[in-house]
Amino acid sequence: MMYWIIFALFTTAETFTDIFLCWFPFYYELKIAFVAWLLSPYTKGSSLLYRKFVHPTLSSKEKEIDDCLVQAKDRSYDALVHFGKRGLNVAATAAVMAASKGQGALSERLRSFSMQDLSTIRGDSSSTVPPSVTVRTSSKQSHPKPSRSASEGTGSSATAGGVYWDSRDTHTCC
Repeated sequence: MMYWIIFALFTTAETFTDIFLCWFPFYYELKIAFVAWLLSPYTKGSSLLYRKFVHPTLSSKEKEIDDCLVQAKDRSYDALVHFGKRGLNVAATAAVMAASKGQGALSERLRSFSMQDLSTIRGDSSSTVPPSVTVRTSSKQSHPKPSRSASEGTGSSATAGGVYWDSRDTHTCC
């Protein structure tokens, strides 16, 4: 664990020192040698640096670090509650808006159907026939069919008062 703490500090420092010291001769070779020294079990470089510098600094600042962690925990909890409430408010508003728009569209659709039905009933107030039923009248006038004698065949024409009648001609009555 001591190695990883020292290595993290080294990596952080390396980010800034690379900008200024990359032109230095053998800079990259020295970095590799330093990391090897930190890793080596014979030199125990990471343990030496941790015990001499890092541990005394962390021990002296322990109370401040703990207070800072507690404050961060409280602020993160408050931020989570705040943004959670805002998120729920936005979601609830969106749901209500969607429901009201959907309800409005549905009621508008139903209103258009009912208004159409009412207008057709008002226009046909004298008639009791529903608007979907149409009455078809035939343009042909109904004539009395003459009696047929046995001598006339099926499908023949007969004259009755100057009107020609075909037996295949059928008149529908409404």
